[in-house]
Amino acid sequence: MHSKIKALAKKYASEFIEVRHHLHAHPELSYQEYETSKFVQQRLTDLGIPFEVKATTGVVGLIRGKNPDSRIIALRADMDALPINEENDIPYKSKNDGVMHACGHDVHTTCLLGAAKILKELSQEWEGTVKLVFQPGEEKNPGGASLMIKDGVLENPKPEAILALHVNTILEVGELSFRGGKVMASADELYFTIKGKGGHAASPQLIVDPILISSHLIVALQQLISRNNNPFNPSVLSITAFNGGNTTNVIPNEVKLMGTFRAMDETWRFKAHELMRKLTHDLVQSMGGEAELHIDVGYPCVMNNERLTAAAMALAETYMGNEHVSETELRMGAEDFGYYAQEIPACFFRLGTMNKAKGITAGVHTPVFNIDESAIEIGMGMMAWMGASARY
Repeated sequence: MHSKIKALAKKYASEFIEVRHHLHAHPELSYQEYETSKFVQQRLTDLGIPFEVKATTGVVGLIRGKNPDSRIIALRADMDALPINEENDIPYKSKNDGVMHACGHDVHTTCLLGAAKILKELSQEWEGTVKLVFQPGEEKNPGGASLMIKDGVLENPKPEAILALHVNTILEVGELSFRGGKVMASADELYFTIKGKGGHAASPQLIVDPILISSHLIVALQQLISRNNNPFNPSVLSITAFNGGNTTNVIPNEVKLMGTFRAMDETWRFKAHELMRKLTHDLVQSMGGEAELHIDVGYPCVMNNERLTAAAMALAETYMGNEHVSETELRMGAEDFGYYAQEIPACFFRLGTMNKAKGITAGVHTPVFNIDESAIEIGMGMMAWMGASARY
C-alpha cells in the first residue's frame, strides 16, 4: 500500500504545489477563512468527498474505505494565516496586505487535500473511515480546535485517534520527527494593570510610583516561578510589554504589563495562576498600589499518546526509511491541537521543510518564511499513509 501511495503522491505533487501557491497568495486571518473554506469545500466536492461545515469556516470531510465502521482516524490541518506583511519576492506572494501564511498552514491544508485525493482514489484498498478536519483559528484564542470540538467534530462518527503534521524549519526536507508524551507547552496570556498615584518625578515622597512597583513585581514573578516549580518540569514566564509614562519628569498613575506563561504540566499551570494572582495583589498592595491581573487561559499543552505515536513513527519509518525519522525536541511553543489530545489519542508530528543548500532557512512567523516545496509530496503521502494505516 505505501508504494502505491508514494507513487500517487509523486504523480500529484505538482498539482498540489499549485494548490499551495493559491493558498499562500490568498491568506486569511484567524476566524476569517471564508474564501479558504470555500476553496477546500470545492476541492472536496470535485473529489466526491462529502463534508460538513463546522465552527463557521471549518470543513469536515469523510472518506470511507472498506468496512468503514472498523476503524475511524481523523487527520487535521489548520487554515489561518498571520498578521504579517510578506517580504518574499515570489510569484505567489500574498495578495492580501498585512496577512501572510508565515506559519505553514497553507502547507498543512495542501498536504491534507493531497492526502484526501490519494485516499479517495485508493478507498477500496484500505479499511475504515478517514475524517478530514480543516480547522480555523489555530493562531488566536480561544483556538479553532476548541470551537470545532464544541461543534461536534469528534462525534458522528467519533475517531479513535487524530493525527496532524506541522512544518519544521530547522529540520531538513525529507526528514520527519515524532515524540511521545509532552511535546508542546500550554500558553496563557497575562495582562497586569498596576495603579499608583502619579506626580512630579522630583517629589517621590508625594506619590505612589507604579513604575517602581511594576519593576519589583516583574522580578518577584520570575522568582515565584523558578522557586515553586520542579526544575525538571519545563515552564516559562516572560513579561513582554511594560507601558507607562511618556516624559522624563512625570511619574504616571498606572502601568500596564503584558506577558505569557508556558507550562508542560496542567496541574502546575493552574497552581501557578493562583500563585501569580496572590503575589501580584499582595506585593503591589504592600507598596501602596492597587493591581489587576487578567489571565487569558489559552491552549493546553500538547500530549502525544505514546502508543499512537510509536505506531505512527513506525509507519513513517516504513514509508521514509529509518534514517529519515527522528525524535522531535521539546518546545515551549503552543498549539491548539492540545485540545484534541485532551479528548482522544493524538499524534502531532513534524515535517522537515528546510533546505540549507537552497538558502531556505527562515523560521516560522517571519516575513520571509518559505519552504522547500518537495516537502508537499512527502507531507501528502505521509498523511495518506497514516490515514490508511494508523491504529490506536
